[in-house]
Amino acid sequence: MSFRESPDPKSSMWALIAYYLRFCRQQRKLNGDLMGEVLGGSKSTVSRLETGEMRLDETRAKAIDRKWQTGGIFSLLVWYATLGHDPDWFKQYLDLEARAKVIKIWQVNLIPGLLQTPDYARAALLSGGVRNLEAELEHRLARQAILDGEEAPVLWVLLSEGLLELPCGGSAVMKAQLAYLLDVSERPDIGVRVVPKSVGFHPGLDGSFMILRLADPFGETAYVEAPGGGRLVPNIEEVAAFALRYERIGQLALPEDPSRDLIKRIMEDL
Repeated sequence: MSFRESPDPKSSMWALIAYYLRFCRQQRKLNGDLMGEVLGGSKSTVSRLETGEMRLDETRAKAIDRKWQTGGIFSLLVWYATLGHDPDWFKQYLDLEARAKVIKIWQVNLIPGLLQTPDYARAALLSGGVRNLEAELEHRLARQAILDGEEAPVLWVLLSEGLLELPCGGSAVMKAQLAYLLDVSERPDIGVRVVPKSVGFHPGLDGSFMILRLADPFGETAYVEAPGGGRLVPNIEEVAAFALRYERIGQLALPEDPSRDLIKRIMEDL
């Protein structure tokens, strides 16, 4: 069992849950294996939950409450944590992104950060009013290194046609961005497909999201974008709902080759 410390319980509700979970386990003198039986997971799962690397979900919270007869306290803590904005959300997202085996992205507004050129990224950050532009730009571009590593994830991207027509940074910057998108789409581990405007109203119009599939036993986590901060979704049922939505959006997307043809036509019109 790992002896790494739990996060500061004052830093966020999720950190409080991790801290309190370890406190309650130690109070009952349970080792990692026995606690894993309570949670329906392994000793490493317990360690990751207690250090905040993994979040307690609703199903496991209910299992703890039932086993320890807590009056539902862990379920309530998870409910409140899910409702609130976590100031540490992006750090946790980056950890998940770096460990993901498969990343599925639906984007309705901007080219995903993992596929942005430096000039496009700079223009996107400027439009968002970031304070420390150069540092944020360097940080965003550094994330792209995961696509070139020995254990690079499979990246599947669905894009709204409308965002491809928006000349972020001007026509020249956008043409270079679309050219780069065409280039990386030829890689065997990266798939890019476009949802054309002609499909009309569809399930993806209410916002962008990502699904990250980690190595077993951690399963999938979803991430929902929002102005000023996103939301990680650890709940199994809610993640399944996002996965289904992704499939429905994908049903409306063009195949890869027609998607490339559409991107080329948009480039010619810029």
